[in-house]
Amino acid sequence: MSAAEQIFSAGGKRMRPALVFLVSRATLELTGLVELTREHRRLAEIIEMIHTASLIHDDVLDESDMRRGQETVHQLYGTRVAVLAGDFMFAQSSWYLANLENLEVIKLISQVIKDFASGEIKQASSLFDCDVKLDEYLIKSYYKTASLIAASTKGAAIFSGVNSDISEQMYQYGKNLGLSFQVVDDILDFTQSAEQLGKPAGSDLAKGNLTAPVIFALENEPKLREIIESEFCETGSLNEAIELVMNSGGIERARVLAKQKADEAIQCLQCLPQSAFRLALEGMVKFNLERID
Repeated sequence: MSAAEQIFSAGGKRMRPALVFLVSRATLELTGLVELTREHRRLAEIIEMIHTASLIHDDVLDESDMRRGQETVHQLYGTRVAVLAGDFMFAQSSWYLANLENLEVIKLISQVIKDFASGEIKQASSLFDCDVKLDEYLIKSYYKTASLIAASTKGAAIFSGVNSDISEQMYQYGKNLGLSFQVVDDILDFTQSAEQLGKPAGSDLAKGNLTAPVIFALENEPKLREIIESEFCETGSLNEAIELVMNSGGIERARVLAKQKADEAIQCLQCLPQSAFRLALEGMVKFNLERID
């Protein structure tokens, strides 16, 4: 419980539960409901619990020292406790999920937990691989980030009782927002300081995890391939690689990709009636892009 308390109290954006509530409110009037249901509220809690469990396990796998500007759970309590804390939260969230007794939502969210594992395996099997394609990066980003956001938004719509066309649009909204969000995060890994990020800058590249800015930069920079394939064995080679990514147009092309996914997300909201909540859902997409302005 202390380990779970540690990461929950460290803050975070709470973006996923916010999306559950916004989609719930935006879709309620389509079915004549007035207030959020108990299921909507419980879904928001489950989603944040699953997200947090995945962060604890992520930090163990990535051997990260910092998360949200504080020491990671495994740094404070050891790897064994961190793994068990993550497992406990996945199990607890599954129990709460089963108690919602909605088979469609149970299947939807269960798939997310499977996707997390697929994403980690995909990432681990392509470290320092300079031939990784943009499509593969987007699939991995879907598994690791967008899958949970898409399930959050679709699950909220299902509990509002909307038809399957609308809930599918909400799924696509969450998926595209999630992909845009991941690309923005991957840009910030190069453009922000360690203090702003709450973890060392360039940390993904240092571990051999090649993200959109690097994949684009590799198209123009043969020297970058050399450095990455040597796994940064020479002193200063990581900083040189970061410079090459910064100066090769990789960041700009990644910005275009983030904007493209953001536009696709906003397009999915056309099926909703105009309201403050629909505007807020658009605002979430724009707020994400503003992080790289």
